[in-house]
Amino acid sequence: MHKRSIAHTLGRAHIIRILLVEDTHDVADAIVASFGRRGDAVDHALTRVAADDLLALQRYDVIILDINLPDGNGLSLLADQRRQGVTTPILMLTARLEVDDRVAALDRGADDYLVKPFDLRELEARVRALARRAQRDPSEGSTITYADLEVDIAGRVVTLGGQPINLTRREFGVLEALLINRGRVISKEQIFERIFSFDQGDVGLNAVEIYVARLRKKLDGGEVSIKTLRGLGYQLFASQ
Repeated sequence: MHKRSIAHTLGRAHIIRILLVEDTHDVADAIVASFGRRGDAVDHALTRVAADDLLALQRYDVIILDINLPDGNGLSLLADQRRQGVTTPILMLTARLEVDDRVAALDRGADDYLVKPFDLRELEARVRALARRAQRDPSEGSTITYADLEVDIAGRVVTLGGQPINLTRREFGVLEALLINRGRVISKEQIFERIFSFDQGDVGLNAVEIYVARLRKKLDGGEVSIKTLRGLGYQLFASQ
């Protein structure tokens, strides 16, 4: 059994198509409603068998997968998808607090996990982050060159004009977000989700301005600059 919620796009350029595999009705209903309000398309499977049927028919941007299912373990579905070469980002939902369970999920190919109970806003942020990463053009490979800037995404190595520059993890996150969206404006909220959505603690949007300013300083003297568009966000552009 499954149900589909396809809402209006609400002016968004891209609808995220999500498979939710969750047998707890109130949790599933809340998740479907939350993403539906954003205009995303959610298919809901109550069981492993129903999930297999949907996966045979439809490609998804992200899979939200509960570990405990009435007809099996979500980890086995995760492992099967990875054995089949499916690279769709998978976020695991679990009521288990043991570190071993989290490690098992990540070892089998999960991209992220959330422990119940969780805040729906955090789930949305993590799913959006996973979807954006998966949308990067694979033809670009791990290394992206833009003017005199070269960034090895996988190795987290950055050179400017042939000289290495050292970036903190969050500075690299800002640069990656801008680089993947080069030529387009990316909002402060989008950058915030990329560099803070996996962290705990109360961090405000103004923190983005700090990391953008630090990154801008480190890019100074090269051919690539960060433009601030007040009220809209930031844009990476090349002067050459």
